[in-house]
Amino acid sequence: MRTPILVLFAASVLPAQPTLVVNDPMPPPAWALAERTLLDAASDGVVAFSDKFVDEAGYLRCVERWGGNDGADDAMENFSGWTLLYALGGREAALERYKHAWEGHLQQYTKARSPGIEMAKNGMYWREFVTAFDWEHTGEALGAFHLYPLARPHDARFKTRVQRFADFYTGDDPDADNYDRDKKIIKSIHNGSRGAKITPASEMDWGGLPVEGDPERLTRYATASNIKGDHPLNLCATALGFNALMASGEKRYRDWALEYLGAWRDRVLENGGNIPTNIGLDGKIGGDWGKWYGGVFGWDFWPQSSGRNYFIRGPRIGFGIALMLTGDVGYMEPLRRQIANLYAAKKIENGRTMLPRKHGDDGWYGYSRSEYSDVQRDIYLSTFDRTSLDGLARDPWIRYLEATNPGYPLEALNSDIEGVRRRVSGLRGDKSIDGERTSDYSQRYNPAQTDSLVKLMLGGNPPDRSGNILHSRLLYFDPERRRVGMPPDVGALVESITADGIRLKLVNLDQVEPRTVIVQSGAYGEHQFGSVKHGDANVEVSGQRFQVRLAPGAGATLQVAISLFKNQPSVGFPWD
Repeated sequence: MRTPILVLFAASVLPAQPTLVVNDPMPPPAWALAERTLLDAASDGVVAFSDKFVDEAGYLRCVERWGGNDGADDAMENFSGWTLLYALGGREAALERYKHAWEGHLQQYTKARSPGIEMAKNGMYWREFVTAFDWEHTGEALGAFHLYPLARPHDARFKTRVQRFADFYTGDDPDADNYDRDKKIIKSIHNGSRGAKITPASEMDWGGLPVEGDPERLTRYATASNIKGDHPLNLCATALGFNALMASGEKRYRDWALEYLGAWRDRVLENGGNIPTNIGLDGKIGGDWGKWYGGVFGWDFWPQSSGRNYFIRGPRIGFGIALMLTGDVGYMEPLRRQIANLYAAKKIENGRTMLPRKHGDDGWYGYSRSEYSDVQRDIYLSTFDRTSLDGLARDPWIRYLEATNPGYPLEALNSDIEGVRRRVSGLRGDKSIDGERTSDYSQRYNPAQTDSLVKLMLGGNPPDRSGNILHSRLLYFDPERRRVGMPPDVGALVESITADGIRLKLVNLDQVEPRTVIVQSGAYGEHQFGSVKHGDANVEVSGQRFQVRLAPGAGATLQVAISLFKNQPSVGFPWD
């Protein structure tokens, strides 16, 4: 017979946690069953994915190429969400398979070479990092890497690596001349372990070596030669500084991130709330392009397409990190101002709101249905000020939190469950791998569907797959298995989020065994709990964690008071 959990817990050495005991029976809710189904299905799915696309050495089964079409970044983008899946409560295999592929791909792309391409002729990676490329691609490659510390906060190898990577950008590594401390800029859109490339970029620097029958992979970059100067995509690099701070505790990483982010905040506000897409080597807005909307991947780049304008990705990541480090909601103001400017130029077509994605000499153009919902949610959930955030009225998750979309949890979870099924079915039915296709081909089959779980279990805005950290109201730990993530058979539903707290439902689906879950105030303990109420019970936490002991088949709705950004973020386990 299995030893009761409470006996094991009592025999463990754990710091004292304010404790709430829940004995009230709760019939298994459909949303909780769907959460557990999704966690299990996604965990099984990543094993099937790994079995097909990763070999025994951890190498991705692909043709190794350089560039923005199907380069090294696409190899690890295949594993976006795997570390987050584990941190939510996914199976151990999700983390182990990620680690196997991560270590393998470092060797694979260090050995891979593209003759005749300056930054790839001696290896696409150097010192375990891309030699020099843009942060649209570099950030995507690091999506799972940035969330790995939530799973393994004391990994010495990770600490060594993330400090090395961050120092490529802080100015503390003489072999990686990326950052100008005087001008507070990263000196090129192409940057990495060999420093910033400020000489003109050829079409092969961008697209890699020619591929027979595919001339567009190179000609698309014909106007992208001038890469010198800073770009908002480079703000993605601050996630390295954040994680180096988490791993080492060295204040210099915080200082660098806030110095760089503060300079960019000033530039956006100076520019009337529009994010400039080129900063010259002299530190001035516009640079060689002579206008704030110029630059590669800028507002007026590739005017024939509404895409490939990455003005918002880096600022969303970077200003969110600055908020995490300081608690200063003023770092959301540049994002709010940009969203406001876009809505001021909106069009209504067939009853739909259309926002511009481009700006040229004649003003705004390139309209699309995108309302940058992820950015609007970030701003709102940190400030609770809806000013200029018109898209929130149409956001299904926000509407659910405000009690106007009650069917959202099951709809979102079932959609992600179906996404897992489709992806695994697709990878099992496809025959064209083993080097016949490129490394981005397999991305469509990544089964780590986590967005609905982040929203519903953690009360968090999903980090996307661009190399972000995790912003959430909660994180869970399993004290019996001594790991991050929800214990087996336990479901969690954040039913509302306000400026003062959340309403959280917890349930134990196991009708025989009790369960204990530790609840943390944010992914990095950055918030502060006040009181936790359940019926007539009221537990005063006044800290970063509390635990809930759920009797077999028991559940409860908790009112949890939370003060935002009261603690310096950190990573670690409750039993450290």
